[in-house]
Amino acid sequence: MKLGAFSVSLSVKDLKASKAFYEKLGFRVFAGDFEKNYFIMKNGDSLIGLFQGMFENNILTFNPGWDASANKLDEFDDVREIQKNLKEEGVSFESEADENTSGPGSFVVLDPDGNAILVDQHV
Repeated sequence: MKLGAFSVSLSVKDLKASKAFYEKLGFRVFAGDFEKNYFIMKNGDSLIGLFQGMFENNILTFNPGWDASANKLDEFDDVREIQKNLKEEGVSFESEADENTSGPGSFVVLDPDGNAILVDQHV
């Protein structure tokens, strides 16, 4: 199963302070802005999303169809196919992608410890 680009989406209390902290670790803004209350920050192939006021807990995020620079991949496993495979494995879903659509879609599952995993396809 190809899950695509991986990032950690952090729920932050102070976007400006978090941005400054991760810049000290060598991360640079890749996308987002203060007005939208988020930044995607990148250091090499490592991605961290900083989100203020959008969700409560941190989330592991996978983006089928993208590489670590958000370039579209020629070949990838569609989010609905990944969802179907997980259903066959007995995984429970918090939210699901509409199986009657194509293109962008997403679903959320929880790992055994309650950590949210977002599979979010943009292409």
